[in-house]
Amino acid sequence: MTDRPDIAHCTDAATFRKWYYLKDELVTYARSKGIKTAGGKFEIADRIAYFLDHGEPPVEAKKTKRVQSKFDWHSEPLGPETVITDSYKNTQNMRRFMQAAIPGFKFSLPFMDWMKANAGRNLADAVIAAQKIEADKKAGKKQPNQPHNQYNAYTRAYFTHAPNGTHKELRRLWALRRQKPGPYVFAPADLDLLKEK
Repeated sequence: MTDRPDIAHCTDAATFRKWYYLKDELVTYARSKGIKTAGGKFEIADRIAYFLDHGEPPVEAKKTKRVQSKFDWHSEPLGPETVITDSYKNTQNMRRFMQAAIPGFKFSLPFMDWMKANAGRNLADAVIAAQKIEADKKAGKKQPNQPHNQYNAYTRAYFTHAPNGTHKELRRLWALRRQKPGPYVFAPADLDLLKEK
């Protein structure tokens, strides 16, 4: 038995936000209440929270479509002077460029966030940013929290605490942990959940 309530049993946003719900659960509930289901998980959760506190879906301003560059990140030649466009995508083409500049380069969440936030700069700047991100990581500098990647953050913290842990145990632990109230940050006491089953 889980003590996590069904969304329909949450009477206010504060109660709702204490729990972890999958996107499918959010979409199903939102549809049943006439709440817009477009967008990411956290956008839908925000609309549901508003609904729970106000009794009606939020009124959303119509977004004007942003004109995107026609630059093709899959096939265009890339060089240090290539400008980062608002149509940027992580592609094999981009991976090859970055690996030529930084042997062993891998896309990371901080780097992808940097690329999204820096349209107008160029790939020489991106290489410098990637090197700094990697240097910060090697120096043990904590990366900023990214709430949309709770599982990834939980995974990193789990393996830091239990370097000999297994992915099987991690997945079981995460399934048990998300049935409890948040925040969904790994703590060594979470391992006690494995003894409860």
